Amino acid sequence: MSPDSPTRAPERATPHPVTVALLLADARLPGGGHAHSASLEPALRGGLTPADVPAWMVGRATTVSLVEAGTAVVAARLLADAPPPGDGSAGTAGTADRLDAVVRAWAARTPSRALRDASRLLGRGYLRVARALWPGSAAVRAAVSYETARGTGTVPRAVVLGAIAAAAGLPPEDVVRLTVYDDAQTAASALLKLEPLDPLAPARWVLDACAATEEHVLRVAACATPESVPASGAPLTEGWAEAHARQTQRLFRA
Repeated sequence: MSPDSPTRAPERATPHPVTVALLLADARLPGGGHAHSASLEPALRGGLTPADVPAWMVGRATTVSLVEAGTAVVAARLLADAPPPGDGSAGTAGTADRLDAVVRAWAARTPSRALRDASRLLGRGYLRVARALWPGSAAVRAAVSYETARGTGTVPRAVVLGAIAAAAGLPPEDVVRLTVYDDAQTAASALLKLEPLDPLAPARWVLDACAATEEHVLRVAACATPESVPASGAPLTEGWAEAHARQTQRLFRA
């Protein structure tokens, strides 16, 4: 080959989906999760005691976290078949309409405006991660196009997580487990900043919370439409979040 011959850049190897799940579950990922407590700070301010946290984590994992997980699974299935944005096809507009339905289903199951705002802020951070790591993915580009059309900061974290899952080929069961784990670990990390205790204690609680959801994993992983997303809410958490949003002194946004 002569010095003037064009050369091709080496193709980038594709990481295993388990590696991608580990990356997304890593608290060191710059996605903005460090600014959130998964509603633990509002709960403690609302009267929850540190002794109640293990049961609270299990309760959250089997209710609110499953709403997020189901939303991510449905978004992943939708975006896995998304046409490339800007190709002029009617499919692009159809993808946006179907994403609207997913977002509406998620919002209906997340009554607190404070929690919806927090999720959209997290979604903005996750979308930045997705754009940097999967720039050529049609699923990620569809999510970016959707945010551009609907306005910056309008895509909830669960929908962005679905886009990443579609881009990386994460199986639905792993999407559910990842969502639950990330939520539980976010709370555990926040707890160490809010209450002095042995760091190994919340680590055990994270495992217990994740174990409690195993009986629900296959059901949530099978979600295929917005209507099938679990509607398991936590009204007390919603109320605490609204009160917390009006606080001027707090460590975490939500």
